[in-house]
Amino acid sequence: MSEALGRRGFLGMAGAVGLAAVGGCGAATAEPKQGGRLRAVYAGGGAKEVLDPHVQSLFVDIARHKAIYEKLVELGPDLKPVPRLAARWDHDGTATTWRFTLRDATFHDGAKLVADDVLYSLSRIADPAVPDRVAQSSLGTLDLKRSKAIGPSTVELVLTEPNAEFPALLAGIGTQIVRNGFEDPSKPVGTGAFRYVSFEAGRSMVASRYDDYWDGPARIEELHILSADSDARANAVQGGQAEYANDMTATFARTAEAGKTLRIVAAKASTMQAFVMKVDQPPFDNPDVRLAFKLLADRQRLVDVVLAGRGEVGNDLFGKGYQYYPAELPVRERDVDRAKALLAKAGLAGKQVEIFTADASAGFVVAATLFAEQVAEAGVRLKVTTGSPQTYAKDLLTKGAIGNHRSGAMPIPQYLTDRLLSHSPFNVTHWRRPAFDAAFAAARSTTDERDRSRRYGALQKTLRDEGGILAWGLPDYLVAVSAKVQGVQAAPPNTLDQGRFDKVWLA
Repeated sequence: MSEALGRRGFLGMAGAVGLAAVGGCGAATAEPKQGGRLRAVYAGGGAKEVLDPHVQSLFVDIARHKAIYEKLVELGPDLKPVPRLAARWDHDGTATTWRFTLRDATFHDGAKLVADDVLYSLSRIADPAVPDRVAQSSLGTLDLKRSKAIGPSTVELVLTEPNAEFPALLAGIGTQIVRNGFEDPSKPVGTGAFRYVSFEAGRSMVASRYDDYWDGPARIEELHILSADSDARANAVQGGQAEYANDMTATFARTAEAGKTLRIVAAKASTMQAFVMKVDQPPFDNPDVRLAFKLLADRQRLVDVVLAGRGEVGNDLFGKGYQYYPAELPVRERDVDRAKALLAKAGLAGKQVEIFTADASAGFVVAATLFAEQVAEAGVRLKVTTGSPQTYAKDLLTKGAIGNHRSGAMPIPQYLTDRLLSHSPFNVTHWRRPAFDAAFAAARSTTDERDRSRRYGALQKTLRDEGGILAWGLPDYLVAVSAKVQGVQAAPPNTLDQGRFDKVWLA
């Protein structure tokens, strides 16, 4: 530790909070039992499925890696960071140098978790020779040459610039901790609640309970994580070939709830559906047109039809209910007359605009078609053009002046980083403002949480008023479980308690 660092000391952060307040699995309806096999089915990726925990993007991969490996930090239900392999953390007062104290955990081969495992894992993620490791970008300011172990149970991580959100970045996708020297992903050894048994890409992974798990051994004896498309997932959980089915449609949920063999566990309003307008292309380079389209959206109608009522209306912002969301902003009301006036002023009345969509996510084409009807009330024709679902996410970056967008749960600063800075990799609205970038960097480096929240709130108000995101709906995230499965938590995707099978049991 440097002399300057020693003089300042480290400031305790929220990471010191005990796990008792953030763990658990909801209200139990039966006495927990031990043993049995649970089969969980996810949307498959075929040959693209991987066992390498640092190369993942599919829900099925994330679920498998979560069973075997762990991260230093996870996200709670409000998307705040909570402790996992790191029992607590501190920073130096500037949020540039961070210390993480590791808990007493062991790998499946009996080796104790130590600081060198953390440093090796982060070095593996950052390896420029392997660019498909998904956390490389989010951890790009980590200076591994200056980071070091402070004894076996403390690791000091140094950043190239201040970042008060750094613990949340360590909870991102692809940040699992592996053994020092880990090289062969086909032989997984982690610290998670389940030991690896077998894997076949596009089909299944089998894992067994790890009895020495630091957070208490799982109640189930064996876990199978299976791959299937939407219809096959529905058939499997209805027919008894699976006890858990991830990411189900609202239509299926309505059918399932009519019977007695399944339950629907819903994380309310935990994702987002939106239309995205490119702010640097006609007609949406005109702020009056962007506002007019936001005023034309009948949000409740879109929620009722596209989401079958399984969600809430959106307010042109991401992250309702999450840390830093400016809940005080009034909900935008529909105003066709004002929209007509704005469109007439912009010279768009009677003109045609193309909306680019695809069956890339449930409801996209239906939403685009319904929104075209709503825009027509103001005298503008919205032509629906359908692209390839396989390449839609990439195509949307360059095609169409307006299109569909869906986002799962993540911390609001991460959403802004990925999608709304000038050099963001997924900037589908082409929102590029150097002043916004600078204000975001200032907010991220602010160590006072109240001041940081105020700064993030101001940035989001700017996006709501001037940006190109028309967030019309906040869908529920739906999971179907067999009536005999207990302890499944209603949690947003990418959070600690979503797909957490060490706390469930079979009644």
